[in-house]
Amino acid sequence: MKVRNSLKSLLKRHRDNRMVRRKGRIYIINKTNPRFKARQG
Repeated sequence: MKVRNSLKSLLKRHRDNRMVRRKGRIYIINKTNPRFKARQG
């Protein structure tokens, strides 16, 4: 899992990426290719 300041650029890297808010943190999750997982903050 990558930790980044800005997730907008990572969101466009794969078409299955989804942006999710959990417990005040913003995550990018990808069911088909889990190597794109990322978290902000």
